[in-house]
Amino acid sequence: MLLSHEGESARTTDPVGRAPAVPADAEAARKRAERRAARITDGARELEERLADLLRSGLAAAGQSGGDHWEETAARMVDSQAPGLAARVRELGALPSSGPGWPVRMLEECGLLHLLNTAWLHRDRLPEPLLATVRTRVGLPSAPVGPAVRDRWQVLAQYDVPDGKIVTRRVWLHGAGSGRTVVLLSYGSGGRAPERSLPVGAVLEAELTPHPGAGRRAELGPVFGAPEPAPAPPVGVSPAEALAGYGRALGEDPWSQRQPVVLEAVIPIPSAGRWQLADEGTGAALPIAGDPRSRPGLWRLGALSGGSPVTVFGELGPRGFAPLTAWSAGEDDGADRREGAGPVETVVLT
Repeated sequence: MLLSHEGESARTTDPVGRAPAVPADAEAARKRAERRAARITDGARELEERLADLLRSGLAAAGQSGGDHWEETAARMVDSQAPGLAARVRELGALPSSGPGWPVRMLEECGLLHLLNTAWLHRDRLPEPLLATVRTRVGLPSAPVGPAVRDRWQVLAQYDVPDGKIVTRRVWLHGAGSGRTVVLLSYGSGGRAPERSLPVGAVLEAELTPHPGAGRRAELGPVFGAPEPAPAPPVGVSPAEALAGYGRALGEDPWSQRQPVVLEAVIPIPSAGRWQLADEGTGAALPIAGDPRSRPGLWRLGALSGGSPVTVFGELGPRGFAPLTAWSAGEDDGADRREGAGPVETVVLT
Protein backbone atom coordinates (compact mmCIF):
# COMPACT_ATOMS: atom_id res chain seq x y z
CA MET A 1 0.00 0.00 0.00
CA LEU A 2 1.10 3.51 -0.69
CA LEU A 3 0.06 6.82 0.71
CA SER A 4 1.45 10.15 -0.24
CA HIS A 5 1.56 12.91 2.31
CA GLU A 6 -1.74 14.43 1.43
CA GLY A 7 -3.42 11.20 2.44
CA GLU A 8 -6.24 11.63 -0.03
CA SER A 9 -4.00 9.82 -2.49
CA ALA A 10 -4.01 6.66 -0.41
CA ARG A 11 -3.92 3.77 -2.87
CA THR A 12 -7.28 2.14 -2.44
CA THR A 13 -7.14 0.13 -5.60
CA ASP A 14 -4.66 -2.37 -6.90
CA PRO A 15 -1.59 -1.21 -8.88
CA VAL A 16 -3.54 -1.14 -12.15
CA GLY A 17 -6.33 1.01 -10.76
CA ARG A 18 -9.06 -1.56 -10.31
CA ALA A 19 -11.57 -1.02 -7.50
CA PRO A 20 -11.41 -3.31 -4.46
CA ALA A 21 -13.19 -6.56 -5.05
CA VAL A 22 -16.41 -7.24 -3.18
CA PRO A 23 -15.66 -9.94 -0.57
CA ALA A 24 -17.35 -13.25 -1.26
CA ASP A 25 -17.63 -14.02 2.44
CA ALA A 26 -18.95 -10.99 4.29
CA GLU A 27 -18.34 -12.48 7.72
CA ALA A 28 -14.74 -13.34 6.91
CA ALA A 29 -14.27 -9.86 5.49
CA ARG A 30 -15.67 -8.32 8.67
CA LYS A 31 -13.24 -10.29 10.80
CA ARG A 32 -10.32 -9.30 8.58
CA ALA A 33 -11.36 -5.67 8.89
CA GLU A 34 -11.53 -5.98 12.67
CA ARG A 35 -8.07 -7.55 12.83
CA ARG A 36 -6.64 -4.81 10.63
CA ALA A 37 -8.30 -2.10 12.73
CA ALA A 38 -6.79 -3.65 15.86
CA ARG A 39 -3.32 -3.63 14.28
CA ILE A 40 -3.69 0.00 13.26
CA THR A 41 -4.76 0.81 16.81
CA ASP A 42 -1.60 -0.84 18.14
CA GLY A 43 0.46 1.13 15.63
CA ALA A 44 -1.21 4.43 16.56
CA ARG A 45 -0.51 3.82 20.25
CA GLU A 46 3.13 2.97 19.54
CA LEU A 47 3.50 6.08 17.41
CA GLU A 48 2.05 8.18 20.21
CA GLU A 49 4.72 6.84 22.56
CA ARG A 50 7.47 7.64 20.05
CA LEU A 51 6.16 11.17 19.52
CA ALA A 52 6.12 11.68 23.29
CA ASP A 53 9.73 10.43 23.50
CA LEU A 54 10.70 12.87 20.74
CA LEU A 55 9.21 15.85 22.53
CA ARG A 56 10.73 14.82 25.86
CA SER A 57 14.21 14.57 24.34
CA GLY A 58 13.81 17.81 22.37
CA LEU A 59 13.52 18.52 18.66
CA ALA A 60 17.25 19.26 18.43
CA ALA A 61 17.91 15.57 19.07
CA ALA A 62 15.74 14.70 16.07
CA GLY A 63 18.14 16.59 13.84
CA GLN A 64 21.08 14.56 15.12
CA SER A 65 19.61 11.07 15.06
CA GLY A 66 19.65 10.63 11.26
CA GLY A 67 16.97 8.96 9.20
CA ASP A 68 17.33 5.38 10.40
CA HIS A 69 15.14 5.97 13.46
CA TRP A 70 12.31 7.33 11.29
CA GLU A 71 12.64 4.57 8.72
CA GLU A 72 12.39 2.00 11.49
CA THR A 73 9.31 3.77 12.88
CA ALA A 74 7.74 3.92 9.42
CA ALA A 75 8.41 0.21 8.97
CA ARG A 76 6.58 -0.44 12.24
CA MET A 77 3.57 1.45 10.87
CA VAL A 78 3.68 -0.62 7.69
CA ASP A 79 3.69 -3.73 9.85
CA SER A 80 0.62 -2.28 11.56
CA GLN A 81 -1.05 -2.00 8.15
CA ALA A 82 -1.26 1.78 8.47
CA PRO A 83 0.51 3.04 5.30
CA GLY A 84 -0.90 6.51 5.83
CA LEU A 85 0.86 6.83 9.16
CA ALA A 86 4.03 5.35 7.65
CA ALA A 87 4.08 7.98 4.88
CA ARG A 88 3.72 10.83 7.34
CA VAL A 89 6.48 9.39 9.55
CA ARG A 90 8.85 9.24 6.56
CA GLU A 91 8.17 12.87 5.75
CA LEU A 92 8.68 13.72 9.41
CA GLY A 93 12.13 12.13 9.20
CA ALA A 94 13.00 14.22 6.15
CA LEU A 95 12.21 17.55 7.81
CA PRO A 96 15.60 18.09 9.58
CA SER A 97 17.22 18.35 6.14
CA SER A 98 14.54 20.67 4.74
CA GLY A 99 16.38 23.89 5.52
CA PRO A 100 16.00 26.76 7.97
CA GLY A 101 12.92 26.63 10.15
CA TRP A 102 12.68 22.84 10.16
CA PRO A 103 11.96 22.60 13.94
CA VAL A 104 8.77 24.62 13.40
CA ARG A 105 7.71 22.37 10.55
CA MET A 106 8.54 19.28 12.60
CA LEU A 107 6.48 20.50 15.54
CA GLU A 108 3.56 21.20 13.20
CA GLU A 109 3.82 17.74 11.69
CA CYS A 110 4.07 16.12 15.13
CA GLY A 111 0.86 17.92 16.08
CA LEU A 112 -0.95 16.66 12.98
CA LEU A 113 0.26 13.12 13.59
CA HIS A 114 -0.91 13.30 17.20
CA LEU A 115 -4.28 14.61 16.02
CA LEU A 116 -4.61 11.76 13.52
CA ASN A 117 -3.62 9.13 16.09
CA THR A 118 -6.09 10.55 18.59
CA ALA A 119 -8.87 10.66 16.02
CA TRP A 120 -8.28 7.01 15.13
CA LEU A 121 -8.10 5.87 18.76
CA HIS A 122 -11.43 7.62 19.46
CA ARG A 123 -13.03 6.96 16.09
CA ASP A 124 -16.22 5.63 17.72
CA ARG A 125 -17.01 9.24 18.69
CA LEU A 126 -16.51 10.75 15.24
CA PRO A 127 -19.32 11.73 12.88
CA GLU A 128 -19.42 9.61 9.75
CA PRO A 129 -17.93 12.18 7.30
CA LEU A 130 -14.94 12.83 9.57
CA LEU A 131 -14.55 9.11 10.25
CA ALA A 132 -14.35 8.46 6.50
CA THR A 133 -11.60 11.09 6.24
CA VAL A 134 -9.64 9.61 9.16
CA ARG A 135 -9.89 6.11 7.68
CA THR A 136 -8.43 7.42 4.44
CA ARG A 137 -5.65 9.33 6.18
CA VAL A 138 -4.40 6.28 8.11
CA GLY A 139 -4.37 4.34 4.85
CA LEU A 140 -7.49 2.18 4.85
CA PRO A 141 -9.00 1.47 1.45
CA SER A 142 -12.17 3.13 0.28
CA ALA A 143 -14.51 2.60 -2.61
CA PRO A 144 -16.61 5.09 -4.60
CA VAL A 145 -20.10 5.57 -3.20
CA GLY A 146 -23.21 7.48 -4.11
CA PRO A 147 -24.69 8.43 -7.46
CA ALA A 148 -22.39 9.15 -10.36
CA VAL A 149 -22.08 12.77 -11.50
CA ARG A 150 -22.38 13.28 -15.26
CA ASP A 151 -20.78 16.50 -16.38
CA ARG A 152 -18.47 18.11 -18.91
CA TRP A 153 -15.12 17.66 -17.14
CA GLN A 154 -12.19 19.87 -18.04
CA VAL A 155 -8.77 18.28 -17.53
CA LEU A 156 -6.89 20.81 -15.41
CA ALA A 157 -3.62 18.97 -14.80
CA GLN A 158 -1.91 15.60 -14.86
CA TYR A 159 1.37 14.55 -13.30
CA ASP A 160 3.15 11.47 -11.96
CA VAL A 161 4.66 10.91 -8.52
CA PRO A 162 7.19 8.04 -8.35
CA ASP A 163 7.62 6.25 -5.03
CA GLY A 164 9.95 3.29 -5.27
CA LYS A 165 8.55 0.89 -7.83
CA ILE A 166 5.09 2.48 -7.76
CA VAL A 167 4.17 5.50 -9.89
CA THR A 168 1.05 7.42 -8.88
CA ARG A 169 -0.67 9.51 -11.53
CA ARG A 170 -2.89 12.38 -10.38
CA VAL A 171 -5.38 13.88 -12.84
CA TRP A 172 -7.39 16.93 -11.76
CA LEU A 173 -10.78 17.54 -13.38
CA HIS A 174 -13.29 20.37 -13.05
CA GLY A 175 -17.00 19.93 -13.84
CA ALA A 176 -18.54 22.81 -15.80
CA GLY A 177 -22.07 22.13 -14.56
CA SER A 178 -21.47 20.77 -11.07
CA GLY A 179 -18.63 23.15 -10.23
CA ARG A 180 -16.81 20.24 -8.54
CA THR A 181 -13.07 19.70 -8.75
CA VAL A 182 -11.98 16.07 -8.31
CA VAL A 183 -8.83 14.01 -8.68
CA LEU A 184 -8.43 10.66 -10.40
CA LEU A 185 -5.66 8.37 -9.17
CA SER A 186 -4.08 5.52 -11.07
CA TYR A 187 -0.97 3.49 -10.43
CA GLY A 188 1.83 1.93 -12.39
CA SER A 189 3.93 -0.90 -10.98
CA GLY A 190 7.53 -1.81 -11.65
CA GLY A 191 8.42 1.85 -12.24
CA ARG A 192 6.12 2.03 -15.29
CA ALA A 193 3.76 4.96 -15.85
CA PRO A 194 0.04 4.25 -15.38
CA GLU A 195 -1.91 3.50 -18.53
CA ARG A 196 -4.68 6.06 -17.98
CA SER A 197 -3.83 9.42 -19.49
CA LEU A 198 -6.09 12.40 -20.22
CA PRO A 199 -5.03 15.42 -22.31
CA VAL A 200 -4.61 18.59 -20.26
CA GLY A 201 -6.83 21.36 -21.60
CA ALA A 202 -9.43 18.99 -23.06
CA VAL A 203 -13.06 18.57 -22.02
CA LEU A 204 -14.78 15.20 -21.86
CA GLU A 205 -18.35 14.35 -20.98
CA ALA A 206 -18.26 11.55 -18.45
CA GLU A 207 -19.67 10.10 -15.25
CA LEU A 208 -17.56 10.25 -12.09
CA THR A 209 -18.35 8.68 -8.73
CA PRO A 210 -16.79 10.26 -5.60
CA HIS A 211 -15.11 8.46 -2.74
CA PRO A 212 -16.31 9.16 0.83
CA GLY A 213 -14.53 11.62 3.11
CA ALA A 214 -13.27 15.15 2.67
CA GLY A 215 -10.81 14.19 -0.05
CA ARG A 216 -11.68 14.90 -3.65
CA ARG A 217 -10.94 11.51 -5.07
CA ALA A 218 -13.32 10.10 -7.66
CA GLU A 219 -13.50 7.16 -10.05
CA LEU A 220 -13.97 7.65 -13.77
CA GLY A 221 -17.03 5.90 -15.21
CA PRO A 222 -18.43 5.91 -18.73
CA VAL A 223 -17.06 8.53 -21.13
CA PHE A 224 -19.45 9.88 -23.76
CA GLY A 225 -17.78 10.90 -26.99
CA ALA A 226 -14.25 12.04 -27.70
CA PRO A 227 -12.46 14.78 -25.70
CA GLU A 228 -12.74 18.29 -27.14
CA PRO A 229 -10.52 21.36 -26.66
CA ALA A 230 -11.69 23.50 -23.75
CA PRO A 231 -12.87 26.94 -24.94
CA ALA A 232 -11.51 28.75 -21.86
CA PRO A 233 -10.02 28.10 -18.42
CA PRO A 234 -12.41 27.57 -15.50
CA VAL A 235 -13.52 30.53 -13.43
CA GLY A 236 -10.92 31.35 -10.81
CA VAL A 237 -10.55 33.23 -7.55
CA SER A 238 -8.19 35.81 -6.10
CA PRO A 239 -5.27 34.83 -3.82
CA ALA A 240 -7.21 36.10 -0.80
CA GLU A 241 -10.23 33.99 -1.72
CA ALA A 242 -7.97 30.99 -2.27
CA LEU A 243 -6.52 31.30 1.24
CA ALA A 244 -10.01 31.61 2.74
CA GLY A 245 -11.10 28.48 0.87
CA TYR A 246 -8.07 26.54 2.07
CA GLY A 247 -8.87 27.53 5.63
CA ARG A 248 -12.40 26.18 5.28
CA ALA A 249 -11.05 22.94 3.79
CA LEU A 250 -8.70 22.47 6.76
CA GLY A 251 -11.72 22.75 9.03
CA GLU A 252 -13.08 19.58 7.45
CA ASP A 253 -9.75 17.83 6.90
CA PRO A 254 -6.82 19.15 9.00
CA TRP A 255 -4.42 16.75 7.24
CA SER A 256 -5.10 18.11 3.76
CA GLN A 257 -1.89 19.13 2.01
CA ARG A 258 -3.29 19.95 -1.44
CA GLN A 259 -6.25 22.20 -2.07
CA PRO A 260 -6.99 22.59 -5.80
CA VAL A 261 -7.25 26.25 -6.74
CA VAL A 262 -7.70 28.23 -9.96
CA LEU A 263 -6.16 31.68 -9.56
CA GLU A 264 -7.54 34.27 -11.94
CA ALA A 265 -5.86 37.47 -13.11
CA VAL A 266 -2.57 36.93 -11.32
CA ILE A 267 0.87 38.08 -12.39
CA PRO A 268 3.97 35.95 -11.69
CA ILE A 269 6.65 37.88 -9.80
CA PRO A 270 10.07 36.27 -10.29
CA SER A 271 12.57 36.27 -7.46
CA ALA A 272 15.85 34.55 -6.85
CA GLY A 273 14.62 33.10 -3.58
CA ARG A 274 10.93 32.52 -4.16
CA TRP A 275 8.39 33.41 -6.83
CA GLN A 276 4.98 34.84 -6.08
CA LEU A 277 1.64 35.14 -7.86
CA ALA A 278 0.21 38.62 -7.29
CA ASP A 279 -3.39 39.70 -7.73
CA GLU A 280 -3.64 42.14 -10.64
CA GLY A 281 -5.98 44.45 -8.74
CA THR A 282 -4.94 44.39 -5.10
CA GLY A 283 -1.36 43.21 -5.28
CA ALA A 284 -2.05 40.52 -2.68
CA ALA A 285 0.20 37.58 -3.44
CA LEU A 286 0.62 33.87 -2.81
CA PRO A 287 4.14 32.45 -2.52
CA ILE A 288 5.01 29.62 -4.88
CA ALA A 289 6.10 26.56 -2.94
CA GLY A 290 9.66 25.34 -3.11
CA ASP A 291 12.94 26.51 -4.56
CA PRO A 292 12.47 28.14 -8.01
CA ARG A 293 15.44 26.13 -9.26
CA SER A 294 13.44 22.96 -8.70
CA ARG A 295 10.53 24.27 -10.81
CA PRO A 296 11.65 24.77 -14.43
CA GLY A 297 8.00 25.32 -15.39
CA LEU A 298 8.13 28.72 -13.70
CA TRP A 299 10.04 30.14 -16.65
CA ARG A 300 7.30 28.91 -19.00
CA LEU A 301 4.81 30.64 -16.71
CA GLY A 302 6.82 33.85 -16.84
CA ALA A 303 7.09 33.66 -20.64
CA LEU A 304 3.34 33.07 -21.00
CA SER A 305 2.56 36.06 -18.79
CA GLY A 306 5.13 38.55 -20.04
CA GLY A 307 4.01 40.80 -17.19
CA SER A 308 0.29 40.46 -18.01
CA PRO A 309 -2.30 38.64 -15.87
CA VAL A 310 -2.85 34.93 -16.47
CA THR A 311 -5.01 32.16 -15.02
CA VAL A 312 -3.16 29.45 -13.11
CA PHE A 313 -4.34 26.12 -11.70
CA GLY A 314 -2.37 24.45 -8.92
CA GLU A 315 -2.37 22.96 -5.44
CA LEU A 316 -2.34 25.20 -2.39
CA GLY A 317 -0.73 23.77 0.72
CA PRO A 318 1.01 24.87 3.91
CA ARG A 319 4.28 25.55 2.04
CA GLY A 320 2.69 27.68 -0.68
CA PHE A 321 1.11 27.29 -4.10
CA ALA A 322 2.32 24.65 -6.56
CA PRO A 323 1.40 25.79 -10.11
CA LEU A 324 0.53 22.99 -12.54
CA THR A 325 -1.16 24.59 -15.58
CA ALA A 326 -1.57 28.16 -16.85
CA TRP A 327 -3.72 29.88 -19.44
CA SER A 328 -3.06 33.13 -21.25
CA ALA A 329 -5.65 35.89 -21.04
CA GLY A 330 -6.82 35.40 -24.63
CA GLU A 331 -7.78 38.06 -27.11
CA ASP A 332 -10.96 39.22 -25.39
CA ASP A 333 -9.97 39.28 -21.75
CA GLY A 334 -12.89 40.72 -19.81
CA ALA A 335 -16.47 40.02 -18.83
CA ASP A 336 -17.15 37.74 -21.81
CA ARG A 337 -13.88 35.83 -21.55
CA ARG A 338 -15.71 32.53 -20.84
CA GLU A 339 -17.43 30.46 -23.49
CA GLY A 340 -16.66 31.61 -27.00
CA ALA A 341 -13.97 34.09 -26.09
CA GLY A 342 -10.32 33.53 -26.78
CA PRO A 343 -8.36 31.88 -28.08
CA VAL A 344 -6.30 31.12 -24.99
CA GLU A 345 -3.02 29.26 -24.77
CA THR A 346 -2.73 26.37 -22.29
CA VAL A 347 0.73 25.71 -20.85
CA VAL A 348 1.61 22.68 -18.72
CA LEU A 349 4.00 23.67 -15.92
CA THR A 350 4.92 20.24 -14.53
